[in-house]
Amino acid sequence: MNGSTVLLTGARGFTGAYVRAELEQAGCRVVGAVIADPVQGEVLLDLTDGANCLAVVNAVRPDFVVHLAAISFVQHADAAEFYRVNTVGTANLLQALIDAGIAPRRVLVASSANIYGNAGGVLSESQIPQPVNHYAASKLAMEHMVATFADRLPIVVTRPFNYTGAGQEARFLVPKIVSHFVRGERVIELGNLDVERDFSDVRDVARIYRQLLAADTAGQTVNVCSGQGYALRRIVSTMQEIAGYEIDVRVNQSFVRVSEVTTLVGSSVRLQSLIGDQPAIPLPQTLQWMFDSGKGTL
Repeated sequence: MNGSTVLLTGARGFTGAYVRAELEQAGCRVVGAVIADPVQGEVLLDLTDGANCLAVVNAVRPDFVVHLAAISFVQHADAAEFYRVNTVGTANLLQALIDAGIAPRRVLVASSANIYGNAGGVLSESQIPQPVNHYAASKLAMEHMVATFADRLPIVVTRPFNYTGAGQEARFLVPKIVSHFVRGERVIELGNLDVERDFSDVRDVARIYRQLLAADTAGQTVNVCSGQGYALRRIVSTMQEIAGYEIDVRVNQSFVRVSEVTTLVGSSVRLQSLIGDQPAIPLPQTLQWMFDSGKGTL
């Protein structure tokens, strides 16, 4: 990939920053597509404007495309915007590549494990999707739409499970927990402490995306996950060891779902078949990194 040009949408997002760093370290020229106020190395891109998409891809002429941009906050107020940006916007970007006569070596489109809904257990890509909100439904609709381009573009669709790292907003669960310890707070309110989720380090996710671009992955849909479950109670315990004190955990019933899925873990079998079985960053190491980074901003 050294010397290749990559068009990266969502470049200023939490994931985008790490993907940009990973690709630049691999010798790529990364052009970040942003929705406002572009700086050097960025272009202005409105996914809902097909003409703008065409102008951008014509200007960049990318060898690779990594499409991360999306409306991803589940409680976003405008339900229709999920579909305008996530579904129609992705179609606009892919159609622009076709109309510009560009033949990228790989196009990575980020979907989400949210499409699986409340299905429990260890989930493979063959699990029947059961989206339960507009974000997940828009991503599933996007996947079906992307499939119509599969004969014209070398697309790999990723379904990332939970991942975290330094710089993630505190409205997400793990950063919320870490930030309480960074501030030295003595009480935290959480939901069901026994739920088990699949957590990856964002740096691993960025590495995996780079490897999926370089591998023979056209036409694949693949979970991006650790394949390991980690209980919320264990995360709190690990943070207590890192911070050196015990926190008073209070269960707030408003955070407990009526039909909570106890275990939600991704199967990494297909991922490993595509890029090999590689050691992942252990979650305690990720938590230590997040804690140290948080302390450094105080």
